[in-house]
Amino acid sequence: MDASKTWPPSSLPSRFSALPLHNPRSSNKKKMSRSADTNPNTISSIVSSLHFQRTGQERPEFPSKTPVSSSGGIFSDLPFDILARLAAAFDIPELWAASAVCRQWREALRPLREAMVLLRWGKRFKHGRGVRPDPNRALECFLKGSERGSAAAMVDAGLMYWEMGRKEEGRALYSRAAELQHPAAQCNLGICFLEAEPEEAVKWFFRAAKMGNSRAQYSLALCLHKGRGVKCNLREAARWYLRSAEGGMYALCTMLLYVTLLGKDSRGIFTVPGYG
Repeated sequence: MDASKTWPPSSLPSRFSALPLHNPRSSNKKKMSRSADTNPNTISSIVSSLHFQRTGQERPEFPSKTPVSSSGGIFSDLPFDILARLAAAFDIPELWAASAVCRQWREALRPLREAMVLLRWGKRFKHGRGVRPDPNRALECFLKGSERGSAAAMVDAGLMYWEMGRKEEGRALYSRAAELQHPAAQCNLGICFLEAEPEEAVKWFFRAAKMGNSRAQYSLALCLHKGRGVKCNLREAARWYLRSAEGGMYALCTMLLYVTLLGKDSRGIFTVPGYG
């Protein structure tokens, strides 16, 4: 299975998405050099860059010569709860990089590493990969991962609750993960709000779109195109359609981009479920 794709695929009826499970054996084959593995400055720089790229925040400037001890120095002074919150939406390579900064960080991030194992087993039970499908055990694994602070596990648990008809519980988990800067959760939360509170939906679509979530970029473009929850803006809609197409939703977004560039309203030309 391609690790870059989410489940369920776009062809299925569900419009929600879950974080794909990264397989370190099949991707990211280029490992960091030995000097990077042992240098807290190098690893912390990587982790910091990942966080600011993910959230879209401006990275602050620090003095170039900051004293750091061989055991991790100033990085070990970061409170565990803040560190766990910053790392809640990390994928496996990012989590490993953060865990390698120093012993204190490795211990602080242990619950999130355990959550990744639970997340993997939850997906196996849900989809029957090597085991008999068991939705109850899958949900149990996802919830245990959520308790350990994993935003990805919250997304999967929320998706299962939503599919079971327990929508309020699902939305609550999406909301928790969205506040932890998880883009799939922000997109799913936007879909939850779309019918009753379209303005709130657009807010979450925009947050996820800025973080590179192609489904959120498509949803935001469609709202801008049809003036749902936001003033109609064909120029901005075309821009987000293009970005979504670059992210993988090529066929549909190419068609909508073409219609948008013609300056025509989508009403009477096509109908998309949930956005009519």
